[in-house]
Amino acid sequence: MRKDEIASRLAEVDARIAEACRAAGRGRDEVSLIAVTKTYPADDVRILAGLGVRDVGENRDQEAAPKARECADLPLTWHFVGQLQTNKVRSVTRYADVIHSVDRSRLAEAVSKEAVRQGREIVCLVQVALDDDPGRGGAVVADVPALADLIAGAPGLRLGGVMAVAPLGEDPAKAFARLRDVAVAVQERHPRATMISAGMSDDLAEAIAHGATHVRVGTALLGRRKLFVR
Repeated sequence: MRKDEIASRLAEVDARIAEACRAAGRGRDEVSLIAVTKTYPADDVRILAGLGVRDVGENRDQEAAPKARECADLPLTWHFVGQLQTNKVRSVTRYADVIHSVDRSRLAEAVSKEAVRQGREIVCLVQVALDDDPGRGGAVVADVPALADLIAGAPGLRLGGVMAVAPLGEDPAKAFARLRDVAVAVQERHPRATMISAGMSDDLAEAIAHGATHVRVGTALLGRRKLFVR
């Protein structure tokens, strides 16, 4: 039964998070789990919600928008965690409570404009590039302070903190240590921007060891993904 499978996987993930928190000398309540449900149906979101999950992540608007509408009755916080193009901003701002992938000023300004138009406040994280691969998104470290300042001052937006994906082929612990340094610098200027979104199914322990407040887990919760088909 799908509910039993997801419940078992959720218990395993929660145990991994709890152990990583213990190892890092942190409280379990310091780390939130975002269940990344891309390629999985709204039925799985409902199962997760029934099991107590409150944070759901999606990375493609064409899949996320209808899923969020279908699950609008659930007490969920929706996180948009994928790369975001400006032509998708109007749609994404209708349902996303938190956007993790703000990596350029033009995008921040577009989200601000739509948030104001819709009468919403959207939490935005600066996505930080920890490598030189532009295909994965993210602002280079030198550009993060100015982008954080822009978000913090933009109407309709609230600066939440920073997000990153560990570079392929690199020790994730070293990458997340760099992210923590960036996060500390942002918090010095914006003390309320305490979110550090880092760590996925394979590297959540390393992320938690280096200060992650939110881990984005999909595969370990829901299984290997199928190809997304429009």
